Amino acid sequence: MDFNDLQEQILHPQDVSDMFTQEDIKGNKVIAALACFPILFWLPLAAAPKSGFAKFYANQGLILLICNVVLSVLSAILGAILGLIPFIGGVLAGIIGLVLSLISFAGFLLLFVSALSDKARELPIVGKMMHPFN
Repeated sequence: MDFNDLQEQILHPQDVSDMFTQEDIKGNKVIAALACFPILFWLPLAAAPKSGFAKFYANQGLILLICNVVLSVLSAILGAILGLIPFIGGVLAGIIGLVLSLISFAGFLLLFVSALSDKARELPIVGKMMHPFN
């Protein structure tokens, strides 16, 4: 994957809305939007177990939760390492932590707005991880 492919995937995430019926999307978009909150990824599986649209967002919410955990651990490790550098280390650690948090929030925002807009968009880069489970 070259830089142009990566840029295209980030700026234009894949829309797979055609996999679902309009009735499924319209009837389950609120449940799907709630699944975008990473801790609530399981909610569509309990509230709308027959909905493919809701299940899609449950999978994307789970991916977002896993990415949040990985980014938090990465931020903590980098913060500890950079914290050893006098003066500038703490500032760099803070900036890196902020950037990783913004990436996580951008993923949430993309999923949340897409679900409420009746679209099924995958998270950029990592969104395809759950395809074998759909």
